[in-house]
Amino acid sequence: MNKPLVAVVIVHWNRRQLLEQFLPSVTASTYPNLKIYVADNASADDSVAYISMHFPEVSVISLNKNFGYAGGYNEALKEIKADYYVLLNNDIEVSAGWIEPLIDLMEQHPDVGACQPKMIDYRNRSLFEYAGACGGFIDTLGYVFCRGRIFESLETDKGQYDDVRQIFWATGACLFLRAELFHKAGGFDEHFFAHMEEVDLCWRIQLSGYKLMAVPSSQVYHVGGGTLNKMSPQKTYLNFRNNLIMLTKNLPVSVLWWLVPFRSFLDLLSSLFFLINGFPKYSWAVHQAHADYFFKFGKWWKLRKTLQVKRKPLSQLTGVYKGSIVQQHFLKKIRFFSELVWK
Repeated sequence: MNKPLVAVVIVHWNRRQLLEQFLPSVTASTYPNLKIYVADNASADDSVAYISMHFPEVSVISLNKNFGYAGGYNEALKEIKADYYVLLNNDIEVSAGWIEPLIDLMEQHPDVGACQPKMIDYRNRSLFEYAGACGGFIDTLGYVFCRGRIFESLETDKGQYDDVRQIFWATGACLFLRAELFHKAGGFDEHFFAHMEEVDLCWRIQLSGYKLMAVPSSQVYHVGGGTLNKMSPQKTYLNFRNNLIMLTKNLPVSVLWWLVPFRSFLDLLSSLFFLINGFPKYSWAVHQAHADYFFKFGKWWKLRKTLQVKRKPLSQLTGVYKGSIVQQHFLKKIRFFSELVWK
């Protein structure tokens, strides 16, 4: 029986050394029906020439400007025909046989729309990695966290989350999804540029009736911050702004009317926390995010029209923590996903 065609697609921008370091493990993948692509976001260095010279088996899609993560994938995937897409960051080392468990699961379960492997820290392989860990979740206030990572608190991987589990969102750093579903769901929202766009896409996928899964029998090793450092004012701005945009797009009005003001109050507390602890640039980034969101609210509201599914409160979806992860982590000092009480 022929295996379905899988396209591994890497959006890349500058930093040729990342290709030199991580492409070899990808090209050594054992999956039999595989094509590998690098979508280059108009790199100013010699990344494209390097790929052509050293990895002739890798196809290059040269984009005419830096579209970011979201736009880069949207543009590249218009040109790629496959049964499944694997959207892979350029700073990930993959392990032998990393593709097979996820494709096998999706082939056996047609209702699974997307999934992810276990994400391990490349530099410290005893730790889960920030961007996805062992599957993404969200609380009813819209704060995202992971099985193995709550806010900045990373857990040691002791095999405690090695079961296949349904999740709310799968990491964009190593996202397996049905190609047809990606296009049917409308792809990534390019207004996000980077950060939260995978959560937004996974939310839409679940509203369309599909499941999302974490498959820990496959694991990959992620450096993190390969293009934009995970602790930077720019990332802080994008995360706060994009989270509000995502809530505006995907939640029913009956929830939005009270949640956005309440989230704004909590975000203000976050900005004060940054300021008090000596991070004024991060504090200012939170205010910039809110200014961008509220001054352009009409623009974000119009995005709701692009969603052709019935919206539901978060409490009615899978992978949602019914309490407040902020309260559990910062007030009750819970650091481990396994300590959360799920209702």
